[in-house]
Amino acid sequence: MEFRHLGRSGLMVSEISYGNWITHGSQVEEDAAHACVRAALDEGITTFDTADVYAGTRAEEVLGRALKGVRRESLEIFTKVYWPTGPGRNDRGLSRKHIMESVNGSLRRLGTDYVDLYQAHRFDVETPLEETLRAFDDLVRQGKVLYVGVSEWSADQIARALKIADEMGFDRIVSNQPQYSMLWRVIEAEVVPLSEREGLGQIVWSPIAQGVLTGKYLPGQPPPAGSRATDEAGSGFIDRMLRDDVLRRVQELRPVAADHGLTMAQLAVAWVLQNPNVSSAIVGASRPEQIRDNVKASGVKLDGDTMRRIDEILDPVVERDPGKTVSPTSRP
Repeated sequence: MEFRHLGRSGLMVSEISYGNWITHGSQVEEDAAHACVRAALDEGITTFDTADVYAGTRAEEVLGRALKGVRRESLEIFTKVYWPTGPGRNDRGLSRKHIMESVNGSLRRLGTDYVDLYQAHRFDVETPLEETLRAFDDLVRQGKVLYVGVSEWSADQIARALKIADEMGFDRIVSNQPQYSMLWRVIEAEVVPLSEREGLGQIVWSPIAQGVLTGKYLPGQPPPAGSRATDEAGSGFIDRMLRDDVLRRVQELRPVAADHGLTMAQLAVAWVLQNPNVSSAIVGASRPEQIRDNVKASGVKLDGDTMRRIDEILDPVVERDPGKTVSPTSRP
């Protein structure tokens, strides 16, 4: 496993991080989840990403139990706040009230005194940005949070947050967590250039495009039983990529992967890591062997000819529109 700085901060993270969005507390049994976490640790992964909303807060609990007994200082634990975690009007968003209450709940469920990175899971149009950033800054001062970041914010929203932090003397956000893959490149036009200038790193999710880039989904055929496409929690994200024109072009990547001695999944993860603004690529797993397979992408170097070959194959089906980075127009 190789390591990178999280943006321009001093925090080092594993190039590949383990995320438990769909799996822990919902898709797989707890014993299987613990086995995946152990496999991640065995393979050198030190960075673990979750969120309070995953599996209705159960994902944090499962991760906390799976990491129990591991030396806390050897880990980087990330979680997030924004989406509803209860029925109340204030059980959502980025108000001071919800942030303060949510971080305490996350710490309790994770079984830790602090999280290494606390992320705003979307932009909250109903809360003054100054209020959110002051609450985050207070958590840093209290030692409950070491660094702060965002997830799926537009370049304009990130720039506004950085300006306010500089003007008010708050800790700056150091990272963004966007969707990013060979097929979904919406951050490249605006978010990445801004992040490079301002010192933010990307912690990218879905580098394998919800499994589409493994090549297991075939044009003209139904999704395999038990796959992400058949899971209620994840199918909404994958449906837009299950078009035959996309799937046919993904199949054309097989010789590219074979030429480099990589699986399709390894090629996909290695591809996002070629972007120097990417600090870490999040992978999930329902079986330990998936982790052991994906980590082999760490340290892989793809030459310019290979990157151009991938572009030529996929270009007609790649999504690049920066306007696709959106947050709800009102609190959910």
